[in-house]
Amino acid sequence: MEKSRALFTRAEKVIPGGVNSPVRAFRSVGGNPRFITRAKGSRLWDADGKEYIDYVGSWGPMILGHNDERILEAVSKAACDGLSFGAPTEREVLVAELMTSMVPGLEMVRMVNSGTEAVMSAVRLARGYTGKDKVIKFAGCYHGHSDSMLVKAGSGVMTQGVPDSLGVPAAAAKDTLTAVYNDADSVEMLLRENRGQIAAVIVEPVAANMGVITPKEGFLQKLRRLCDENGALLIFDEVITGFRLCKGGAQEFYGVKADLCTYGKIIGGGMPVGAYGGRKEIMNWIAPSGQVYQAGTLSGNPVAMAAGLAQLTVLNEDPSVYERINHLGELFACGMKELIEKYRAPLTVTGVGSLRCVFFTSDTVENYEDAKKSDTALFARYFNKMLEKGFYFAPSQFEAAFFSAAHTEADIRATLAAADETFAEIMI
Repeated sequence: MEKSRALFTRAEKVIPGGVNSPVRAFRSVGGNPRFITRAKGSRLWDADGKEYIDYVGSWGPMILGHNDERILEAVSKAACDGLSFGAPTEREVLVAELMTSMVPGLEMVRMVNSGTEAVMSAVRLARGYTGKDKVIKFAGCYHGHSDSMLVKAGSGVMTQGVPDSLGVPAAAAKDTLTAVYNDADSVEMLLRENRGQIAAVIVEPVAANMGVITPKEGFLQKLRRLCDENGALLIFDEVITGFRLCKGGAQEFYGVKADLCTYGKIIGGGMPVGAYGGRKEIMNWIAPSGQVYQAGTLSGNPVAMAAGLAQLTVLNEDPSVYERINHLGELFACGMKELIEKYRAPLTVTGVGSLRCVFFTSDTVENYEDAKKSDTALFARYFNKMLEKGFYFAPSQFEAAFFSAAHTEADIRATLAAADETFAEIMI
């Protein structure tokens, strides 16, 4: 890893922390980040030429694997026509038509450039539509880095937002209230204490930014009911779950329709893109139809739309993709559970379909406070041993492992064999 180390040394001189997104710095696991030069299928190669089986998948969007030929061809053709126009194109219409045909309750879509921008815009729309200011989120759920969503996740229910970053004014976060994931009663309490003031409840339907925590039976359904009873909008942040759990995302998978939903790079095959959408009567409040303003020169970028159209078309037309990735996720989870039993290891496997996580705690994990009980030092040892063996997982206990259609059962078996060796080395 000499070249990666040298690149990181250079990067630290010109890029804050040496990286352009914090988790890439490997601060929570130690050591230096690997600088990636190329990717194909289920594999990554770093600057030193080392090959890895990848379970990060650019943090989720590579459902078909890295550099899928169909997406690559679509992007290449689009790039030849021009990289950006700042004007409407047919591709953005085609993507919007495809998305609305795939997702229950999704009637209109506005393209943006990232998941963060999608959430920021959806929250603004919810406030404009309802005429209310306060928003309820959940401790441990990440909705991008806009000011109102960077709220500290404390224990229990907080009745007032506290900024979780320097540079975020207290006033920007004061109307963001924090509830406990998988505890609908905590939401009901906040709604009661702030009666008539809540514009929206925003949730990751599967919490995948504090590890992977699935919703308890009835949790999402009760959120839907509470929002209806209190005149608040329900926003699903599907930046990770959208088009991954199934072609209709969490709304189809769990049978719960949100008023608004947000998407990220998953609708662009990994390209920089995002979107938010929902019921037509709400979406028509966005400029130029309505008075909720949002704009962007690169929104609906033709190259990103070409990538998204290619990926979404495959996912819409080929149900075997979901059968495959969900099978691989289950194969991994079952294998890890057998190893945990074999070594009597203090670990818990969570997740659903192609989203999985190994928590380094033996306790049941249902919310952020449960997740924080994990032995992060032991996770760091596991991570680095697996990295040395050629398996690239997210460099944080609190991230997901993603499975793609390019992974094979042989990949999973090799990963489990390496995990077996690793447990033998660290479970002393």
